[in-house]
Amino acid sequence: MIGVHPAGIRRRRHPLRAGGADVAAVLRSARGMAGELAEGLTPRAADRVARRARKLLDADGVVLCDLSGPLGTAGNVREDVRELAGRALTGGRPVRGGSAVAAPLLTGAEPMGALVAAGDEVVGEQVEALADWLGEALERAVLGLAREELALAELSRLRAQISPHFLYNALSAIASLVRSDPERARDLLVQFSELARYAFSGRGHFTTVAEEFRAIEVYLQLERARFGSRLSTSVRVAPEVLPVTLPFLTLQPLVENAIRHGIEPRPGGGTVTVTGAAVGPDCTVTVEDDGAGMDPELAEAVLSGRRERSGIGLANVDQRLRTVYGPEYGLVVETAPDAGTRVTFRVPLSSPGMATR
Repeated sequence: MIGVHPAGIRRRRHPLRAGGADVAAVLRSARGMAGELAEGLTPRAADRVARRARKLLDADGVVLCDLSGPLGTAGNVREDVRELAGRALTGGRPVRGGSAVAAPLLTGAEPMGALVAAGDEVVGEQVEALADWLGEALERAVLGLAREELALAELSRLRAQISPHFLYNALSAIASLVRSDPERARDLLVQFSELARYAFSGRGHFTTVAEEFRAIEVYLQLERARFGSRLSTSVRVAPEVLPVTLPFLTLQPLVENAIRHGIEPRPGGGTVTVTGAAVGPDCTVTVEDDGAGMDPELAEAVLSGRRERSGIGLANVDQRLRTVYGPEYGLVVETAPDAGTRVTFRVPLSSPGMATR
């Protein structure tokens, strides 16, 4: 571990003067290095940044070090790299050793590593300026990764709130038939096991429209067994949106809400319709019932979390969608007393970087 004295750390800023180099080329190179560091100072990123830095600085050799020592290299590597990097980190400022210059990579006032460049043409001021730039790129990367971790932690918390409601309703549907129709109850138990595997699998925070709709069809089988002729359902999804990524267990709480608060209160029952289609750049999913409906002001209060209704799940799903995609991607609720309820949400057709496993 290379020793560091935080009290001695300071940052000096200089423009990166690259002699006769084309300014646009310098900016492209700097932007490329920042992109390489998006996941932090990894060995792979350090190697790639070292190669770019060597060309930019016209150096014989460049080494990127983390706090434990050399991490990525390009060109001829000096034997005293570790010693030079340690001196730069300890003093918090660039140091020179013969034809080599070492400068610390600082994120705020905290060192994350050092840049060492060697060669007769190497200019200390350029090495320092590039180290400043790389430190700022690492700082942005650290903040970005922290925001991502917080968002995933929030998704875990919200997902945990949904699962007990799902479990209770599915088991209630089976329990209602155990005495009156045990064969049917056994069949439904098989369906429930399929849902349970889906809901409590070790998958990540995201799934696909295809899997969500498959789970909904099984869930509706359980609910039709419970409600009999009082519940009619219609499920339609366009083939082109089946691979679209969306947060895990987004759809089930909305269908549960439609049945429990729309259809169940009405003696004559009603119909729940679930659709998924491509609309412009988004996949739009709608859950609609012709049941009891509610006052729009109540719906707004429920959606904002100011008013709770057991098992409704609307505020939960709305928050998860906004956490992942942004404030414009929340739920849209259209309802009125005795006029049913329509809940719509949309997700981008393409969501790069979201793993379903």
